[in-house]
Amino acid sequence: MTTINLITKINAPIQIVFDINRNIDIHQQSASKTNELAIAGITSGLISLNETVTWRGKHFGIYLTHKSRITAMNLYDYFVDEMEEGKFKSFRHEHFFEEEKGITIMTDKLCYETPFGLFGKLFDILFLKRHLNNFILYRNHILKKISESYQANEDVCF
Repeated sequence: MTTINLITKINAPIQIVFDINRNIDIHQQSASKTNELAIAGITSGLISLNETVTWRGKHFGIYLTHKSRITAMNLYDYFVDEMEEGKFKSFRHEHFFEEEKGITIMTDKLCYETPFGLFGKLFDILFLKRHLNNFILYRNHILKKISESYQANEDVCF
């Protein structure tokens, strides 16, 4: 099992950051480098507890699909998406949110397991972990920009 932990500080209220994180349209913006599109389940707006979304995106030169379900949610503090169908043996992404003095601290904890035994572990060490880490870092950069611009401009809709 591989775990990635990332912390992002965002100058915006926790409610805004939480909702922007579960917004399908904004995820598509933040994952534009991999051409990710929501193709089934919730394909627009906010995803909620027990709802699913199926993503199609280009990773490592090939198009892959990944269906996940929101398996836990405590409004404005925490939510979890877990793979139901896809290329991983297991995939669980926990999203934590705390607010301190007007700053939202967003923590991502991604735990996954690759299939294919030793080959999968080697692929993870050589390529996958770095790819997923960079994917989430870029995504969080976009989410931070959107959250902070929403804070500055109340006319932004999501």
